[in-house]
Amino acid sequence: MREAGPAAVPDLTAVAWQWADSVTASMDLERKVAQLFMPAVYSSDDLWTLRQVAEYGRMGVGGIILLKGDSRGAAALADTLQKISGVPPFVAVDAEWGLAMRLVDAPAFPANRNIGPEADDRIMFDYGRELAAECRRLGINMVLGPVLDVDGGAGFMGKRSFGGDPRRVAELGIAYARGLEAGNVISVAKHFPGHGAVSTDSHKGKGVLARSLHEMDSLDLYPFRRWVEQRLTGVMVGHLAVPSIDSRMLPAAVSPAVINGLLRGELGFEGLVLTDALSMKGAEGSGSDRALVAGADIIVAPDDTEKGIREITDAVRSGAVRESRLDASVSRILFHKYLLSGGRHGEVDPDNLPDDIMSPQADSISRRLVQ
Repeated sequence: MREAGPAAVPDLTAVAWQWADSVTASMDLERKVAQLFMPAVYSSDDLWTLRQVAEYGRMGVGGIILLKGDSRGAAALADTLQKISGVPPFVAVDAEWGLAMRLVDAPAFPANRNIGPEADDRIMFDYGRELAAECRRLGINMVLGPVLDVDGGAGFMGKRSFGGDPRRVAELGIAYARGLEAGNVISVAKHFPGHGAVSTDSHKGKGVLARSLHEMDSLDLYPFRRWVEQRLTGVMVGHLAVPSIDSRMLPAAVSPAVINGLLRGELGFEGLVLTDALSMKGAEGSGSDRALVAGADIIVAPDDTEKGIREITDAVRSGAVRESRLDASVSRILFHKYLLSGGRHGEVDPDNLPDDIMSPQADSISRRLVQ
């Protein structure tokens, strides 16, 4: 009698898609739409903020973006949302140079511009892996970074950019992101298709990237092409008009030519597409439904989350947006949530914060980055 061989190992990708499609099919329209939204909240454990996050959880939002505060506040909000949400949520933070960018009691790393010339992909991977450990301790599972904008001397990117060499920007940013994702934290490259040569601050207005597509291809787009080749998870689209791509001069975050045409079509990106914050002046007049039609999956920090959910829900019911288009984004979101958590909710232990994230490893990495 022949002994039975080892059981076949399930294909994680196939299991994740099966779960994502099944959960999407089980949701009503409003719940599906809510999955697209990630409102921003300050990282505080005061009663008002905890109630606000609990309400977001009851609405069924896909996640939250953490703004300034401290580690205890961040952990409390992540834990609250985990316990109330119907499916595991994304909890994201801008950590372009570590959690100290947003949390006052987190380890500090050098700003991107101050990273030394000897830094290579090995130290950047270690940096990303260390940051991922700090994030997971707080219940954070998505970092809105790295910045892949190639500094064109316009001034707006300042210390946020890795510099003016597209190849070095790609090398450092991708290695950092690989470290994050090896630590089970989603990385999100920004600000597609490249903000480095635009002087306008998106918080204050819509900038214009006045380069030809040929110029963009060797400069601004180079790091993003490399990103897509590495099959990393997320891309954030900025609030800048790109006349060489979209003659209508729409902000890139709501431009079908930029997202569906360039990012999805020409570059072949299949991961999560996030808008930059829709509350910024650079996106003024751009509704959440326009971002979805353009190809975005996740609506970041709208002025009014409930209004945004109504906009898309009404657009689907009226036939202005196909429900199949909505379902594609929801399934993609849930697919990546399954890869993070196996479809299970987590808990965040509030004890020993911030001591747990102030590791000697962080100090060592910070010194190595500026050598």
